[in-house]
Amino acid sequence: MQFGIFSVGDVTPDPTNGTTPTEAERIRAMVRIALKAEEVGLDVFATGEHHNPPFVPSSPTTMLGYVAARTERLILSTATTLITTNDPVKIAEDFAMLQHLADGRVDLMLGRGNTGPVYPWFGQDIRQGIPLAIENYHLLHRLWREDVVDWEGRFRTPLQSFTSTPRPLDGVPPFVWHGSIRSPEIAEQAAYYGDGFFANNIFWPKEHFARLIELYRTRFEHYGHGSADQAIVGLGGQVFLRRNSQDAVREFRPYFDNAPVYGHGPSLEEFTEQTPLTVGSPQEAIDRTLRFREYFGDYQRQLFLVDHAGLPLKTVLEQLDLLGEEVIPVLRREFESLRPAHVPTAPTHESLRARGAQGTTTPEEGTA
Repeated sequence: MQFGIFSVGDVTPDPTNGTTPTEAERIRAMVRIALKAEEVGLDVFATGEHHNPPFVPSSPTTMLGYVAARTERLILSTATTLITTNDPVKIAEDFAMLQHLADGRVDLMLGRGNTGPVYPWFGQDIRQGIPLAIENYHLLHRLWREDVVDWEGRFRTPLQSFTSTPRPLDGVPPFVWHGSIRSPEIAEQAAYYGDGFFANNIFWPKEHFARLIELYRTRFEHYGHGSADQAIVGLGGQVFLRRNSQDAVREFRPYFDNAPVYGHGPSLEEFTEQTPLTVGSPQEAIDRTLRFREYFGDYQRQLFLVDHAGLPLKTVLEQLDLLGEEVIPVLRREFESLRPAHVPTAPTHESLRARGAQGTTTPEEGTA
């Protein structure tokens, strides 16, 4: 089981004092948060990709390359990489380069994005979001597995005898998670290729994500990658922690009430009741996260959002201390004790390389 954090990189005023970080301060804060994640023993840091204010992470591989140079163990990922508005050739090259620089500590989450204006900025039509995601990933999948690619599709110029460089490290493409909050087509796509499916389990009730994950698991088995409970599932989550739950609620309330996404809507109490948001003590976060397994089955990756809504860097670093010291060690033991022997752990570069060295066929190769 992998545990980590993801950041959307929002630049949001702190509602308690009215201060707003500069873009430079926010970028440096994201780097500091990533370094802290490794320091406290987390496994993964993932950054979003956005091309509009008030967000700053428009170039995830640039940031992750910088973080890679300053870390040793941390897996570097995205949340998400826009498969619809990025050129698959550039994705193939950028992440293969990052693989080499980070000694394989790289995977990525692909998604369509939820900001409509981004599509025309990059010459695309949001009404073609699903077809773009399907076609672009098919090309990306081939670029990482075939030395020479001939390609013709609907959405980009043809390729003739094209070789993407550098080639994936050790001949092992980065593991891909397909992220979705609402699209069964993306769950189907993840299942078809035998890739991971990431349900950003934050804003909606568990029943919604349970349906998407069940679809993915069923189709994963249908395509011959293994039994449904062996499918590779990742979940989002959202926590705000203090040693005393009353302190957590009191401190987080102004940030919740004014957050750009859910502020001025449901109350904090309503939101925590209806979604996976946990505001409370470390033990409450442990209990709530362990229940995810009851809803969604055994899964491989848990990422938490901890640095949004204007929370100051000092507070975020304190959250990471609590996660690393009191929450994650317990979750590791509990999830590992509950995981059946036939259910795989999260793929890493080393495990995928070992599988290839044994001469076995990866799920991806089986459906290419």
